[in-house]
Amino acid sequence: MNLPEVLSSLLSAQTNFDSKTYADCFSETAVVFDEGKTHIGRQEIKDWNESTNTKYRTRLKPVGFYTDGDESILETEVSGTFSGSPLALKYHFKLEEELIVSLKITG
Repeated sequence: MNLPEVLSSLLSAQTNFDSKTYADCFSETAVVFDEGKTHIGRQEIKDWNESTNTKYRTRLKPVGFYTDGDESILETEVSGTFSGSPLALKYHFKLEEELIVSLKITG
């Protein structure tokens, strides 16, 4: 699968449960929407990722990738220590200057 470099870095960081490197894939003012909550900026994104890693030990397996207008959409199989694991989720990214400026996770 041919992914933008920043998304490959994000997946690698998640595999290693490295929340700092994960957050560094985002712009300083990036926004993440997940489970009805909004996380703004690298520090909030780092804190959110650390929390979900601790709580769920989240693993992402990419199964598809495509673009739709200005969105890059990564289809994943998400597994971890949560009810219903694994789940099929879509990660909707907007990228600017080789960084993620927004991420919305949907079912």
